[in-house]
Amino acid sequence: MAVERSALIVVDMQEDFCPPNGSLAVPGGRDIAPIINSLLTLPFTAKVASQDWHPLDHASFDVQHPPPNNKAFTSWVTATNPDDESKSMQLQLWPVHCVRDTTGAKIIPEIDATKLDLIVQKGQDKRTEMFSAFGDMFSRGGSSVVSHDLAAWLKNKKIQQVFVVGLTGDCCVKATAIDAKKEGFETFVVGDATRSVDDGNDGWGAAKREFQEHGVIVIESRDQRLQDLKS
Repeated sequence: MAVERSALIVVDMQEDFCPPNGSLAVPGGRDIAPIINSLLTLPFTAKVASQDWHPLDHASFDVQHPPPNNKAFTSWVTATNPDDESKSMQLQLWPVHCVRDTTGAKIIPEIDATKLDLIVQKGQDKRTEMFSAFGDMFSRGGSSVVSHDLAAWLKNKKIQQVFVVGLTGDCCVKATAIDAKKEGFETFVVGDATRSVDDGNDGWGAAKREFQEHGVIVIESRDQRLQDLKS
C-alpha cells in the first residue's frame, strides 16, 4: 500500500487546557500525551502544533465585557468581521486563557516538542475567535490572526493527508480538521488522541456527526493507515 505524504497536527496541548491548574482545563487533557508522543515518533512528512496565543484584551475573555452579560461559558457577544463590517457572528465568552508569553499558553512539557517542525500561534487578533489552526471564525488567515499560513505551508510540502489530535475534540480539533478537509487534504481525527469538553452526544457525538458531513474520518491510533507509516 502506498503511503501518502502526511502531516500530524497537534492541537492546543497547552497548560491552560490541562489539569490541574488550567483556566479552561479539559478532564484527562494530559492523559493523551503518551499517545501523541507515540504518533510523533512516526515518520510523518511534517509535524505541526497549534498554540492559542491571545492578547490580554481578547474579545472572548469575560473580563473584557461589563456585567451582567459577561459570564464565562454562558454569555455571548457580537463580533464583527474586521474585513467586512456588514458581517458578524456570536462570540462565546471564556475565562482568560492562553495569553501569549504566559505559563498558561505554554505547550505542556509532557509533549515532546523537539519532534515538531512548526508551531502555529493562533488567535492573535483580539477582535475575533480562532478555533481552527487554519483561520479565524470569519475564515480569515494571515499575520493578524495566525503566525503561519498553515494551508500554504502544508501545500508547499505537498502534503496529501492530515491527521489531527489534541484538545479539544468538540472545538479546536473539530474546527482544524474540518478546515483541513476544506483545504483539500484527506483528513483523519485520531479519536483516542483527543479529549473533548463534552464527551457526550452534544459534544464529541455532535463533532463526529459534523466530521461525517464534511468527509473527515475518525480513526484510532492503532489504525492501519498509521501503522503503514512505520514501513
